Amino acid sequence: MKTISFVNMKGGVGKTTTAINVADYLARANGKKVAILDVDPQFNATQCLYSPKEYVETLKSGAPTILSVFDTEIETTASVVTGIATKKQIEFKDITLTQKGNIWTLPGNIDLYRLEMVAGEGREFSLKRFIEESIKPHGFDYIIIDTPPTPSIWMTSALISSDYYIIPVRPDPLSMIGIDLLRSIIERRRKTYGLKIQGLGVVFNMVERPDSVIFNQAKSNLASNEHWKDRVFTSYLPKRSELAKSQIEQPYIMAMEDYDLRAGLKGIVNEILEKIDEL
Repeated sequence: MKTISFVNMKGGVGKTTTAINVADYLARANGKKVAILDVDPQFNATQCLYSPKEYVETLKSGAPTILSVFDTEIETTASVVTGIATKKQIEFKDITLTQKGNIWTLPGNIDLYRLEMVAGEGREFSLKRFIEESIKPHGFDYIIIDTPPTPSIWMTSALISSDYYIIPVRPDPLSMIGIDLLRSIIERRRKTYGLKIQGLGVVFNMVERPDSVIFNQAKSNLASNEHWKDRVFTSYLPKRSELAKSQIEQPYIMAMEDYDLRAGLKGIVNEILEKIDEL
């Protein structure tokens, strides 16, 4: 089983789109059993995979969300009728995934924001324990983690849980600026927690034209960087307004009649598998 986090500290770079579609392609075209975990408090991946009605029903039913993994507090309530009552934390092995089409998912939850969670108290390891105790025994081939666009404890928990990470970027100056900073943050986490996570590289998203000055300048900048020059995916996802418009209703590229998008996704997944084999 391989776990891959998709990370970037800038929003709007197509991180969630790339993560969801890589997961779908691995399942749909490669026949793999894949889970996607939404660790972003903004729960964008969940909004793509669940309709608003489905998500509300999920919450009302008490079904597990990512909050179930991190909320380790034991709730105690007092009643004049029943006295003191304690609600125990759910066991990791009892937190189940939901199948959505070709992939399995643990939906996100905006209530992650209410948790007062800081590094050092141990909860940053909860996601890793959940994966080991609840997901791994069920024969999953890949776990894809969608992370928040901030260097938060949630990103840290994803990195602790992952074998690899991928950085999706747009080929524009603002999207490219933070890549080295992100790498330094990941390296700091690696040293602090003794992680063995490895970077698979940078994948371009929302490319308007492959012959554009902006795209070629972005590639040139990375090619001249000692660290990134050999870590840039040759395949990329072209920019498509139809994909952005249909993201909530139909997030899957493989269900669209767009050859370039499908070919780009296929190339990205093939490169991911090749890079994993090489490491």
